Amino acid sequence: MIRKIIHIEEEKCNGCGLCAEACHEGAIGIVGGKARLLRDDYCDGLGDCLPACPVGAISFVEREAEAYNEAAVLKNKEEKGKEKSLLRGCSGSNPHNIHRKLTCEDGDSAVESRLTQWPVQIKLAPVNAAYFNGCNLLIAADCTAYAYGDFHREFMEGKVTLIGCPKLDAVDYTEKLTEIFRNNEIRSVVTVRMEVPCCGGIQRAVADAVQRSGKKIPVGTVVISTDGKRIK
Repeated sequence: MIRKIIHIEEEKCNGCGLCAEACHEGAIGIVGGKARLLRDDYCDGLGDCLPACPVGAISFVEREAEAYNEAAVLKNKEEKGKEKSLLRGCSGSNPHNIHRKLTCEDGDSAVESRLTQWPVQIKLAPVNAAYFNGCNLLIAADCTAYAYGDFHREFMEGKVTLIGCPKLDAVDYTEKLTEIFRNNEIRSVVTVRMEVPCCGGIQRAVADAVQRSGKKIPVGTVVISTDGKRIK
């Protein structure tokens, strides 16, 4: 349908995020340091974001766009409310990047963490965290890091890492991962799981989420045996 919807001029945008804060529907996010309309069906066309922009980068246009979907907006708000509740419950869960410089000691490579961001739990990670954009994503069953001795160097280096256990968490990660894939530019996904059958849940969730997101994201899978060997 043809309707009134916002348009953001990327060249003018300074990435301040005030428009995203002003948008009560969650239609705007900061992607790569610039404001972006994340979903047409989240924009109600009322323009609360326009006066919030200090550089005049937002205007109305009339174009082909999905109709405003109030039910989807309310569901998205509910999910974000759950995430905020989790973050409030753990002060150490605020999302941030980790910048580290690998060093050498006495001529040998120091054994250091390759973790590039926090938090790492799938349940705690905000779907619009800035570190997702343009990343290569590792999604791992949490036992794998303990079973496979060289996990950090071989799998985590240069990637954003998310971990979880579908059996212990008693949750289907598909919906959360779908939103992460849909709202961010993910370059690739590698899933690392144990060989045990229950660990197949995390592999299925990744595959289903990529399909639901409507994006073509390269996906690979690695399987680790219970005695710590890479078998696939």
